[in-house]
Amino acid sequence: MFKSYLLGFILSILLTVAAYLLVVNNMLSQGVLIIVILALAVIQLWVQLIMFLHLGQETGPRWKLISWISTASVLLIVVIGSIVIMNNLNYHVPSDQEIIENEGIHQSH
Repeated sequence: MFKSYLLGFILSILLTVAAYLLVVNNMLSQGVLIIVILALAVIQLWVQLIMFLHLGQETGPRWKLISWISTASVLLIVVIGSIVIMNNLNYHVPSDQEIIENEGIHQSH
């Protein structure tokens, strides 16, 4: 059990440092960097689920898996909903310059 925690901790640290170094040293183009960071995040999620939560090692009903899937679903709904709302606000809320032009406000420079 201790080996699992230690291995999980070391792998998590290595994955975090790898992502940090890629971003700080600007080693990849922006599009590739995003894909690599997302891949490292998924790998780290998998490491933590297996090493710390011991997902898949239970003998009885898969309550840990079921609760994790429901939590991930709610989190995904919240994140996607927030992105949609922010995008909608960004599209519909006018900029300061548009407000000034539409209201006929004259600025003195």
